Amino acid sequence: MAITDSGSPDQRPLDQRPLEQRMQSNGIELAYDVRGSGPAVLLVMGLGAQMIAWREDFCDAVAEAGHTVIRFDNRDVGRSTMIDAAAPSPAVLLRKRLTKRTPDAPYVLSDMAADALGLLDGLGIDQAHVVGVSMGGMIAQTMAIEAPERVLSLCSIMSTTGNPKKGNAAPAVLAKMAKAQDRTRESAVADSTEFFRLISGPHFDPDEHAAMVEATLARSFDQRGVARQMAAIMASPDRTRRLRKLDLPTLVIHGLRDKLVRPSGGIATAKAIPNSRLLMFNDMAHDLPAPRRDEIIEAMLANMARAGVSVTA
Repeated sequence: MAITDSGSPDQRPLDQRPLEQRMQSNGIELAYDVRGSGPAVLLVMGLGAQMIAWREDFCDAVAEAGHTVIRFDNRDVGRSTMIDAAAPSPAVLLRKRLTKRTPDAPYVLSDMAADALGLLDGLGIDQAHVVGVSMGGMIAQTMAIEAPERVLSLCSIMSTTGNPKKGNAAPAVLAKMAKAQDRTRESAVADSTEFFRLISGPHFDPDEHAAMVEATLARSFDQRGVARQMAAIMASPDRTRRLRKLDLPTLVIHGLRDKLVRPSGGIATAKAIPNSRLLMFNDMAHDLPAPRRDEIIEAMLANMARAGVSVTA
């Protein structure tokens, strides 16, 4: 799911903003932008979230530390390709989740990882630090598993391993998610604000969140992709065993108040990946709270530095 307090749209003059572009990757088209120079950092967003959910100031801070920062719309969201396949009903997905049955899915997390790797290929980038939030953390983990030579370091934020016993959402959150596909463009701001108020921590700013929802509506509004992304998560296997074989600098970040991916998901991720570091906050839920952002960025940069790649490369 998107981070909740993603800030206002970029207010800089057009000639000072990163140029949004599109590229063919893995048989689809991805929308993306790039800023900065130095070793690449690929930012992977969560369920139903557009790339602009990565705050401008967040991206700028990483770029100013000496990195090329890439963010993109996953397939089925924003301005990337919407997959031509039936969207499963959220209610059906919820029933399958509760009965531990695997849903039919037009793609899985491995396909989404291949999308991201294809984007790096198209940009001529052999290796990148990969940072993922929620579903994006699952995609980032999958990239590290399936193409370890491409991933310099891994940062998995408010995510989990795919173990069905870890990181499960609270029942009240699941009930709300089952109704998400009923949103209309007219109700999107109010509905999204209500949902994110439920899954956020004490620093949630409803006005800031509403501004971000307005910005996403200006780019795209198609709810069908969210259900297909959820099906991809549910149809993908438990990564725990393969995560144990990873050998790369890894940082796991999680909020102790998270109701969407409960803290056991982050703890399981850190336990699975050898020599990983676990950073947990008692005032963070399924969000990146404003008072913790600088600390989170600092921890991310420190984890990247463990890879031993010079920022002047």
